[in-house]
Amino acid sequence: MAKKLTQLSIEKIKPATVRREIPDAGQPGLYLIVQPNGKRSWAVRYRFSGQPRKYTLPGFPSLPVAHKLARAALDAVADGRDPAAEKRAAAHGAGGDLFKTVAADFFKHHVQAKNGPRYTRETERMLAKDVLPSWGDKRIQDISKRDVLELLRAIQDRGGGLTANRVLSVVKRLFNWCIEQDILAASPGASVKRPLPETSRERVLTDDEILRLWQALDRVDGPFGPFAKLLLLTGQRRSEVSGMTWDELDLDKALWTLPGTRTKNGRPHAVPLSEPAVGIISALPRLGTYVISADGSKPLGGYSRGRIAIARAMSEPMAPWTFHDLRRTVASGMARLGVAVHVTEAVLNHKSGSIKGVAAIYNRYDYATEKRSALEAWSRHVFSLFQDKTTNVVPFRA
Repeated sequence: MAKKLTQLSIEKIKPATVRREIPDAGQPGLYLIVQPNGKRSWAVRYRFSGQPRKYTLPGFPSLPVAHKLARAALDAVADGRDPAAEKRAAAHGAGGDLFKTVAADFFKHHVQAKNGPRYTRETERMLAKDVLPSWGDKRIQDISKRDVLELLRAIQDRGGGLTANRVLSVVKRLFNWCIEQDILAASPGASVKRPLPETSRERVLTDDEILRLWQALDRVDGPFGPFAKLLLLTGQRRSEVSGMTWDELDLDKALWTLPGTRTKNGRPHAVPLSEPAVGIISALPRLGTYVISADGSKPLGGYSRGRIAIARAMSEPMAPWTFHDLRRTVASGMARLGVAVHVTEAVLNHKSGSIKGVAAIYNRYDYATEKRSALEAWSRHVFSLFQDKTTNVVPFRA
């Protein structure tokens, strides 16, 4: 139940772990906003053209001034004006509420500022191809749940089921950002479900499958044999291994350093290389910029074709697997070997780790020694799979 706020009661309100909105019974529609970091503001909630709106008062005025400004905003609504829209128009011009203008701000101030290059490129591509052609010139406040559903249906109709899921994820993030920026009071995509159900993959290769796969990789012509072996020995992402360049490598130090422009989270990442990994790389010809490539001029591609070639080299069929399953296999294998979770996460360059809160903020240790020990232990485990297979086995080769 709303209570009448006073200056004294406002001063006694302490920040919580979540954002709080406290209604003021002394002025209907007025809310005190208290952020977890202690920042405070006033917001007026109202409806305009049947849609919920939120107008944040400029600065943080005293309670009497907040009451006066709230009444003025609600009088404007009664006169058929939208104070939140007028505020944005003053800040951004007449087109400030157009989806294309809001999307540009979202991309600049949220996507580019807080995400790695890979996610940034994908978001830019999806907005430009799938969203802006339909919504670019619409006021973002006029976009409804039906508009979201029709957008996703159009993507599905052209055969893009998974793309529709990814686009929905992007527009939901955009709408949520708009709520934070007082552009929207509610997200039109909040209750929209993904068009195509997805189940998280949990495929992990058994030790026997690792052995059989490695034997097949020895029989595969071309770059996919070394490529899959390095995936299995390093645990890095498919795109990171396929895009490996010679200038990222220091083979004398057995170290592979990925720049932030090549990682998913935008952070540079050092990968210690085990002796077999160094041997695989050293045996490759230097044809150009890229280490694993048909001619060295571009990163390795055609992953489906590569898996088909590997499958054909198998002595007997193996349950379906993907190259990403090899990364999961490395993580699972390290857990079996007793590698600490935070060290495994450091090897995989996961952004969100097991160390959280204040400890995560101040923990800048890169676990270089621990990562090397973990990858060497994993390499020894892979080698050990061959020790008792003395017959009918292709020898383990770097």
